[in-house]
Amino acid sequence: MREKVEAALAQVRPALQADGGDVELIDVREGVVMLRLTGACGGCPMATMTLRQGIERALKKEVPGVKEVIAV
Repeated sequence: MREKVEAALAQVRPALQADGGDVELIDVREGVVMLRLTGACGGCPMATMTLRQGIERALKKEVPGVKEVIAV
């Protein structure tokens, strides 16, 4: 599952990088994906929305078995 999550993140990453941010995969456990938002995304007030509406939605669509995405 980790490889599939990495591939899906590679599709999302350019949009984050265009705004000066990025995302780092920390771990995947039992369908829960743990990420760290870095760069401009780390302190952005819209980071929670980016995580839920952007990254989580994309991962659930591309990777069967993803239940939740959390920031650590």
